[in-house]
Amino acid sequence: MQQVITHLVIRNPFGTMDVPEPDDREVMDYATTATLAGDAADGNAAHWASIPALSDPLEGTWASRWNGGADPTIAGDTPESWKQGRAEVRVKGERIYLRFDWDNGRRHGLIDATRDGANRLVGKYINLTTPAITRPWVGLVVDAARIDGCFPNGRLDFRR
Repeated sequence: MQQVITHLVIRNPFGTMDVPEPDDREVMDYATTATLAGDAADGNAAHWASIPALSDPLEGTWASRWNGGADPTIAGDTPESWKQGRAEVRVKGERIYLRFDWDNGRRHGLIDATRDGANRLVGKYINLTTPAITRPWVGLVVDAARIDGCFPNGRLDFRR
């Protein structure tokens, strides 16, 4: 007979595995040193996505891309290569959830963040395909079509 887990509560609105301890010491330490200018010289300033912005500044469909690590499931991938995909952002109470994919939807990640001031997001990323991989993440909401993001190894950006 199988045991049913009845005490499991999922925080994120996507119904996937939650990011473990999204406000832990590693996240807060990284947030004190991470800087994102949000200016025209930033690597995410050039328009690279073709998703129309909605009236809500965050929620909705986005494009995503990340670099700073080689995905061993993608032949020939390098840390410098951009891994692009689709993303969806949802706001639930005080938390902002950014769920995204890459490798043509075969790999998935989730960021669980909170606002730190008007435009800054601070949280943690979990690789939903390989849950042992988690990283602190900091984002800067530049406007309704651009979120610049970084983690200790590289970038994790969103565009519309």
